[in-house]
Amino acid sequence: MKIYTKQGDGGLTSLIGGERVFKTDERVEAYGTVDELSAFTALLTDYLSEEQGTESYIEELQRILSQMMTVEALLAVGEEGGDKVQPLAPTTITALEEAIDRMQSEVPPITKFTIPGGHKVVSMCHVCRTICRRAEREALRADRKYDIDPTAKAWLNRLSDYFYLLGRRLTVLLEVEERPWIP
Repeated sequence: MKIYTKQGDGGLTSLIGGERVFKTDERVEAYGTVDELSAFTALLTDYLSEEQGTESYIEELQRILSQMMTVEALLAVGEEGGDKVQPLAPTTITALEEAIDRMQSEVPPITKFTIPGGHKVVSMCHVCRTICRRAEREALRADRKYDIDPTAKAWLNRLSDYFYLLGRRLTVLLEVEERPWIP
């Protein structure tokens, strides 16, 4: 099977269920942004594999990557595809919340915004966080016209918080100085 089909040369693509839409459709923008997030999350796991004591975070991110594929599929559902993709289980949101709470208990409290950076894995957490925020906005735009799965939207919202706390947790683990924003 060839990777190219020439079907998209006119700017159209197919959603799950066969509906043809422009590549600028809100759903395509949303799942494309989650796909971008997936690639950067994979890069984050590659960077983490170079660091000692990060195995549990890599395992957690591998589960998250699998869930991202489900979110992409949920965002790619067309008119006839609603029964072709199983929604995320509500426990996926609970799992993110538990991970966030765990990491938050392992870092010092802060009262100021933090400036990203200090180490490539910390910076990559912030790249993932900002792409995730954009993916959430794109999903919300798509939801205005199409009925987007509510669990997928909530999951994206929690995931951006997860990436923020992961970055903070890794500053502690990797002994990186966390810089508060002082205007």
